[in-house]
Amino acid sequence: METASAVSEVQGSVAPHILIMEDDVNLAKGLKMILDEDGYDVDLQHTGHGAIDAMDQADYDLLMADLRLPDIDGMEVVKQVKDTRPKTEVIVMTGYATSELAVDAMKLGARDFLAKPFTEEQIKTAIDEALAANAAGTEKTEAGASHDLMIDISIQKREVLKVLNRTSEDEGFWVDLMEKGSLALEEYTLSDEAKGAIASGDLKWINENVGELTQKQLMYIFKRLEREAW
Repeated sequence: METASAVSEVQGSVAPHILIMEDDVNLAKGLKMILDEDGYDVDLQHTGHGAIDAMDQADYDLLMADLRLPDIDGMEVVKQVKDTRPKTEVIVMTGYATSELAVDAMKLGARDFLAKPFTEEQIKTAIDEALAANAAGTEKTEAGASHDLMIDISIQKREVLKVLNRTSEDEGFWVDLMEKGSLALEEYTLSDEAKGAIASGDLKWINENVGELTQKQLMYIFKRLEREAW
């Protein structure tokens, strides 16, 4: 995984500048602590208007944007940022994820869409990819097919995590998934490959395509693999 120093070698000697827009103060401080340790230059804003003002006063390589804010819709902030500062990458993060939100955020120009709760590994990977793309000067809108692919990948990640989170909270769903396999996943926007990986507990595929999982998200996978071993 790349660090801020690795990315800054491409961008120049200055560490990447990141703005975290998150109204959960503890989460925002936790993210800042993690990214500070990796050498990033990180600022915090707990409101949408605060983030917009900060963007007017400084240049940021990346905005990490929560969508549920106390003053305005986080999606409006994303739109304004991409309209006025198109080179600033955006990672959307929300605990109220839906396929529609993911599509809307990516269409506005967000580089990635993360459903809470996410792991430290997942957020670092998303940041690395966004900053690397920014440093390379890649334009994800240069080809419609490429843009559509990125949207699809983001939605797949979100849906897989949504399923795994549900397995730890909904016993009935857990049983259905154990007994019915991929047939229990019809309501989710998942490819056949993703459904198969979840149903079979294919941790290698999930790690490669989604990222590291929390202990809560791993519970079903471990139980599924135990059952197969018997």
